[in-house]
Amino acid sequence: MSATHEKSGAAEARQLALPFPHRPEFAAADLVEAPSNAAALAWLARTASWPDLRLAVWGEAGCGKTHLLHLWAARRGAAFWAAPGLRTRPGLPAAGVAIDDADAAPDEVNLLHILNETAETRVPVLLAARLPPARWRVAVPDLASRLRAVTAVEIGVADDPLLRALLARLLAERQLEVPLPVQAWLLLRLPRRPAALREAAARLDRAALRAGRAVSRALAAEVLEEMTEAADG
Repeated sequence: MSATHEKSGAAEARQLALPFPHRPEFAAADLVEAPSNAAALAWLARTASWPDLRLAVWGEAGCGKTHLLHLWAARRGAAFWAAPGLRTRPGLPAAGVAIDDADAAPDEVNLLHILNETAETRVPVLLAARLPPARWRVAVPDLASRLRAVTAVEIGVADDPLLRALLARLLAERQLEVPLPVQAWLLLRLPRRPAALREAAARLDRAALRAGRAVSRALAAEVLEEMTEAADG
């Protein structure tokens, strides 16, 4: 085969490696249980014990709040709503409602009505946000009052076993084969936050696709440098 044909074949191979959208998995089997989320899991297992049938889980971005909401909703047959898209009042299912990013609801009055209606009909509500409801910036006084009464449980700082398991799962979701020594090397250098691990997995996926080769320590080092430059910039 000529050099021209080899180059053409390589180009075609790169063109076929299309970056398909990544969809995170929220299956129960993929949940990593750890001391950091033990309290939240214990609360989610006893919905009937929630004061006024309301609970909020809170913690930093990427700590697993969305995963917990999906699992609770699936187990109960409850609705899962992303608050930023809540511009109208959907019908309230009797099984319950899980509202993700609840502090980002675009209409405070609408959120207030949802909380009032669920209270009247005894429909359990699970909220998730980065801060406990009592600390949300809310302009509507009645909503602020309702939120202060919501029991809140924090998802704590991830420990080493959780970070190792989470990185392995994030890489597996993207079908990335990364040697364990490379994963350990990354964990020693990445910020100890689930969100940082998610970003690293996404960047590794794009870098491997772009380079047309498997993830090595050298490629991981390039990704880590990119993340450092992005954080500094």
